[in-house]
Amino acid sequence: MAAPFQDELWALASIFCGPGEQCEVLNSSETDGTVFRIFTKAEGLAETETPLELVFHLPVNYPACLPGISVHSEHLTRAQCGFVKEKILEQAEKFLSEPMMHELILWTQQNLRHLLNQPAAGIGRERNTFTGIPADDALWMTLLHVDHMRAKTNYVKTVERWASDLRLTGRLMFMGKLILILLQGDRHSIKEYLILQKTSKVDVDSSGKKCKEKMMSVLFETKVQTEHKRFLAFEVKEYSSLDELQKEFETAGLKKLFSEFVLGLVK
Repeated sequence: MAAPFQDELWALASIFCGPGEQCEVLNSSETDGTVFRIFTKAEGLAETETPLELVFHLPVNYPACLPGISVHSEHLTRAQCGFVKEKILEQAEKFLSEPMMHELILWTQQNLRHLLNQPAAGIGRERNTFTGIPADDALWMTLLHVDHMRAKTNYVKTVERWASDLRLTGRLMFMGKLILILLQGDRHSIKEYLILQKTSKVDVDSSGKKCKEKMMSVLFETKVQTEHKRFLAFEVKEYSSLDELQKEFETAGLKKLFSEFVLGLVK
């Protein structure tokens, strides 16, 4: 971890260490920068404490460029989280070229209630009764192919944790040697997942040493359509035959995508 990152993160860890607060580094790389997460609270609507999960991606040239940001909270809608993220990024532009993480988090804590009261936050938008997601919010889906998993148990636990942290649903699918990861959720969250998958030491090499995932490929990415099934959770599933795997895709309304992208992997 670069010294500027290290000093700033050490400071944040010492500040956000109270009840219900936490600062943790999810990944650090000399080429891709640092991804870290802050759990904290802010005053929301009706003067209630709102738990917040803020994930920051600091590129290697930070603070000369803006950080990547995502906002999550079980107490906020997807639209509200997206609006808060936009406003944090607007604030970040004011601090360009200087360390800004503490200022951004403090600003969020002080202004959350005000932000949620703004009409643009999307409060009161009609929500889909099946998924709980605002009706006009776009849900995205991607299918990933993983070549192999040597440390399967730890690898699977890591994928499950990332999906949970980023509020993604879908399937981790095993059929013989074929390994697929189907994700649904916010497009930005999916891209954050891809960063974690490509930059974290999630597996081990032939000598048992921890290594990054270098052989994952994105088979497709698309906006979820009306005919596509909405997954309500992320599950790990094993299939005994190709027919069984195909049935899973057909049930999810993905028959054409299965034919175009999956069949070629097993022939």
